This record gives sequence, C-alpha cells and structure tokens, in this order.
Amino acid sequence: MKLSELADIVNGRTEGNADIEITGVGKIETATSSEITFISNPLYEKFYESTNAGAIVVSNEFIIKKKRKDISLLRVDDPYLSFLKLLEEFEKESMELTGISGNSFIDEGTEILDNIYIGNFVSVGKNCSIGSNTQIMSNTVIENNVIIGSNCRIYPNVTIYKDCKIGNNVTIHAGTVIGSDGFGYVKQNDGSYKKIPQTGIALIEDNVEIGANCTIDRATLGETKICRGVKLDNQIQIAHNVIIGENTAIAAQVGIAGSAKIGKRCMIGGQSGIVGHITICDDVIIGASVGVSKSITESGVYLGYRAKPKKESLMTDINIRNIGKLEARIKELENKISKSSN
Repeated sequence: MKLSELADIVNGRTEGNADIEITGVGKIETATSSEITFISNPLYEKFYESTNAGAIVVSNEFIIKKKRKDISLLRVDDPYLSFLKLLEEFEKESMELTGISGNSFIDEGTEILDNIYIGNFVSVGKNCSIGSNTQIMSNTVIENNVIIGSNCRIYPNVTIYKDCKIGNNVTIHAGTVIGSDGFGYVKQNDGSYKKIPQTGIALIEDNVEIGANCTIDRATLGETKICRGVKLDNQIQIAHNVIIGENTAIAAQVGIAGSAKIGKRCMIGGQSGIVGHITICDDVIIGASVGVSKSITESGVYLGYRAKPKKESLMTDINIRNIGKLEARIKELENKISKSSN
C-alpha cells in the first residue's frame, strides 16, 4: 500500500514521498526500506538517524533536528494507537483466506455461511453452525452441535467439544480445548472415585481472545461462561461452571477452580490460583503468583501468597524481611536481662 493510503486509514498527513510502497511493519531498529515503523517514546527518537525504515509514524509535535530525505513521515495525533491500526490492516491482508479444503470433513446438517475458510484435515461434526468470515485452521476438531459465530479465527489443533457455543469476533489460538469434562468425581465408600457426568456446555461470548494451550471445561450443569471482551493468555485452566466477567484480562498459567465467579474489568497476574466457589468483585487487580482462597468484595490491588490488599501485603513482606533483625534484637535484650539479673 502507498503511504498516502495508510495516511487515510489513520487520518494522518504525510511528509516526504507519499507514494512510497509500504509492504509491512517493523521495529525501528530492524525495519527495511519498504516497511513502516513508529516513534511514540522519546527514548526511541535517537533511532531516527540510524533506522533503515522507509516511513515512520510520528506525532504532530515530533521535531527533527536533521531531516533525512530517504525517510517519509506520517504525522498523527497518537503514534502508538495509529500504528496499532496499521498493524491490524497488514494482519488483515495476510489472513485473507477463503475456501474449504478438500481434505477437510464436514458432517451432515452443518450450516456454513459465506466467505468461510476451512483448512486441511479439519473435522466438523453433525448439525454445527459456522458464521460468515470465519477461518478454521488445519487439524481442528469441532464436535456435534457446536455453534461458531461470524468473524472468528480458530488456529490449528483446536478442539471444541459437543454443544459448545462460540460468539462473534472470537480468536482461539493453537492447542486450546473448549468444553472438555470438568474435574468432577464422588469418593465412594471403598475409596474409589465415581465420575460425575458433565452435561453442561462452555459458552464463549463475543470479542473474546483465548491464547494457546488453554483448557476451558464444560459445566457440570448449565454453562461455563467467558463473557464478552475477555482476554486470556496462554496455558490457562478454567474449571467447570466458572464465570469470567466482561473485559477481564488473565495472564499465563492461571488456574481457576470450579464455580468461581470473576467480576468485570479484572486483571489477574500470571501463575495465580483461585479456589472454587468464591466470588471476586468487579475492578480487582490480582498480582502474579497470588493465591486467592476467599471471596474479594472490594475493588483494588491484591498481592501475596494469600491474597491481601496491596498495602497490607507489602507491610507483611517488610515484616518478614525484618525477622532476622528482630531475632537479633531479642537475643541482645535477653543477654542484657540475663546480665542484669546476675
């Protein structure tokens, strides 16, 4: 695309050669003469003199000490957000796939709408529905009665179990499993375990993105529900009957036990664990490697191996670090008392 066309996308104005052909985006340190990059952080302004990029997205206020004729500029109000728009545009071009592979298998009764891509060795079960502009990559398995909305992108080796529902504009990355059985067993008198049938579903609402190798279990009864706008990182385990509220973001390797309810707009740090049957209210931030063992009823930041409000957790850390000093002080006082008593 020409730089002038990119300027129209971000409502910017060009300086230099507006007709230069831009074939992609790149980091300012490594971009080539046919790529566009950006400067939004003053720390990166020094790279203007050395970059090989053909064009740079900069702010309207960006000042050039020594102008280079081989670099065109695209001036905008917000370089970072404008560059994100350009990233989306180039990604959209690279992902324009349509057609159904002859190596795929689609069972009877499945409804497939317009502009679909289904890759090699995809298996789609009976009575499924796949919305328009959805792309399903190679080796994905979709069991019977699954509903997938429009404008979804499902990467290779994803498995979606029977009866599950996927909304519109959902992205599911490679290796993720939606709707596997929840971890439900009853311990019997002889010490063995009897499986509880998991008859519910997993429901993924609109505008959700799920990272690679996540597992979202189906409900025992009813739904495991990932609400609108949720963003999940890689390797996250979500157990049966969990509800995750709108626009919550969860980092990698978090585990959420059964029937826990997470509020709206929460942020959960990597490797945190949340026990089952508790509720976390809206607008809670949980740090990395935090253990949440009881409900959280007030919004705020929570830290520590047992989740506590930030201030309380930091004070606990300080006290723990001072234990050695306190021990030495106690021994010193004991020695003084012992000497004085003699």
